[in-house]
Amino acid sequence: MFISDILKEYGLDEKSVSVTSFGNGLINNTWMVENGNDYILQRINSNVFKEPEAIASNIDCIGKYLSEVHPGYKFTMPVNLLNGSTLLCKNDEGYFRMFAFVEGSHSKDVVQTPAQAYEAAQQFGRFTALLNGFDVNKLKITIPDFHNLHLRHQQFQQALANGNKERIMEAGALINNLLSYRNIVAQYENIINSDDFKLRVTHHDTKISNVLFDSNDNGLCVIDLDTVMPGYFISDVGDMMRTYLSPVSEEEKDYSKIEVRDDFYKAVVTGYYNEMKDVLTETEKQYFFYSGTFMIYMQALRFLTDYLNNDIYYGEKYPGHNFVRAGNQAVLLQRLLEKKRQLENIL
Repeated sequence: MFISDILKEYGLDEKSVSVTSFGNGLINNTWMVENGNDYILQRINSNVFKEPEAIASNIDCIGKYLSEVHPGYKFTMPVNLLNGSTLLCKNDEGYFRMFAFVEGSHSKDVVQTPAQAYEAAQQFGRFTALLNGFDVNKLKITIPDFHNLHLRHQQFQQALANGNKERIMEAGALINNLLSYRNIVAQYENIINSDDFKLRVTHHDTKISNVLFDSNDNGLCVIDLDTVMPGYFISDVGDMMRTYLSPVSEEEKDYSKIEVRDDFYKAVVTGYYNEMKDVLTETEKQYFFYSGTFMIYMQALRFLTDYLNNDIYYGEKYPGHNFVRAGNQAVLLQRLLEKKRQLENIL
C-alpha cells in the first residue's frame, strides 16, 4: 500500500498506526492516522490545484505571521517531514501533507442552527481580521480567477454563442432569467475598480465543513486553506449565504423547498461583522446583502455554462444535473432578492 511509503517520510511505521478514510471532502483524499498522536493525512488534488507548492507557501507564510503576531490563535500548521519540508511529492501518487488532529474537535457537513452559522461566520471573520496587517501580496494564486464574476459572465456568453444548440433552446427561459441580472456583474466591476474595497486574505470556501467546533459547538478555527488567496470580503460572506441560508442544498430538485431563512442571514452577517467591523471600510459595510447575490448568481452562471458546454467541468450524475443545479441557484437568488428590503438593513 502506497500509504506506508508516505508514512515513512514522516518517521511513522505503518505497523504502529491505524489508517482509515476520513471525512466527506469532494476535492482532496483524506485519511485519519492514529497512533496515540492522531493526524490528518491529505493528498492534494492536482487536477484542481495545479501548483500545490503555492498552497504550501501560502500556509507557511500565514502560519509564521500568526505565530508571531497572534500566537494565541489556533492555526493548524502542516507537520514537517523528516527532511524538514511540509509538502511531499510522490511522482506516481501525487502531493501529500499532514496535519495534527485537533483534539476534541469536530466538523459539520450541514449547518443546522443559526448559532452554528454565527460561530462559523465569526471564525471566518476572525481569520481575515487577524491577518489585516499581513501583506496580501505575499500570497500566491492557487486557483486563478476563482471568484471573478466578470470572467464567469464572459464564459456564459461564450457558451451561449458556441455551446450545445439543443440545450440552449431547451434552457431558454433560465438563460433569459440569468441575463436579466447583468446589474450584479456591473456592481462587481465597480467593486474591483474601487479604492474603497480592499484586497484581503480571503478563505474563498466558507462552507460549514471548513470550521472546527468544540464539544459545545463553539467555533475553534478555520481549516482547509487551499483556496486562501487575495480577495474581497464579499467572497467569504457570499459563500456562507449561498450555503447556509436555505434548508436545502444546490442539489435539491424540488425548488419549492428553497427558501431564505432570516435568522440564518442575521447570524452570518452579525457573526462576520462583529469580527471585521474595525477593518472594513464604510463602503464595504454597505455590501453585505450584495455578497449573497454575487455568489449565488455566479454559481448559477457556472452551472448553466457547464450544462451548455456538455458538462465538461462539473460532470453530471444524471441527465440535466447541471441544469437542475443552475435552476436551483436561480430560485435561491430570487428568494434572496425578494427579501432585500428587510434583510439589507440588518446592520
